[in-house]
Amino acid sequence: MDRAVAQRLGERVVHEPVLFEQRQAGEARARHGHLKVVASAGPILDAELIRVGEGTAQQGFETLDGHDTHAIASGVPCAAMEEIGLFPLGIVLLPTERVPLHVFEPRYRELVGECLETDGEFGLLYADEDGVREVGTMARVAEVLERFDDGRLNVLVEGGRRFRVERLTRGRSFMTAAVEPVDDAVGAVDADTSSRAAGAFRALAALAGVEAEDPDEGSPQLSFELAAQVELVPDAKQQLLESISEQERLELVAELLDAVRHTLIATRELGDRAKRNGSRLAE
Repeated sequence: MDRAVAQRLGERVVHEPVLFEQRQAGEARARHGHLKVVASAGPILDAELIRVGEGTAQQGFETLDGHDTHAIASGVPCAAMEEIGLFPLGIVLLPTERVPLHVFEPRYRELVGECLETDGEFGLLYADEDGVREVGTMARVAEVLERFDDGRLNVLVEGGRRFRVERLTRGRSFMTAAVEPVDDAVGAVDADTSSRAAGAFRALAALAGVEAEDPDEGSPQLSFELAAQVELVPDAKQQLLESISEQERLELVAELLDAVRHTLIATRELGDRAKRNGSRLAE
């Protein structure tokens, strides 16, 4: 398995792990010039993102803002697919994860509004300057946090099942696509791996001084349940999202959580050292 994401995570400066309960919807702000922020945590509009993931870069979404149809995969009957509304953002939503979003773009207010009326779901896809990924997560609005007079919304969304975009469709103000579910391959999960991942989470929560619910090591979605409670870099979360092996995901989650814990320890030690040096200078 490629461990590059774990190594990159270990190099990050992490002051404190952030559990999802601590996240707050933020006001949208301009970023990257031609890209627009549309929600909290650095999400961006799909206006000029023209590539889809690593594996399908040559088959990218062409002129996304115009919603031109471009097939990503062939040989799949349309009747076998589900058509959904898409919300490309600069974040990755994992199954079971809850994330607050500030929704202000008119077309996405329309999409979220329809989901609220019908108790439906929309598809959240990770998007950055490299493109829009083809594997995403179905999102359901768990709670409306705040409604503004001008139509903007602060909502809390929860991640559900995973999907893969097979073909873009058109006809709405927001992006739509025919999608297929992403399911895990059949395979046993080693109990020692589950225990190691859960133990890494407990150790991190204890170090951060956070009271977290004790993980159920027998859960079939343990990897997602653990990763959803810690702020990880999007690339790592996308790798988890695309994996179809719970065993593989648990191994990676254990490494990621250990890396966060080690970085947190190092950061605190540096902070303590800086405080001591400052005290000596003051004397």
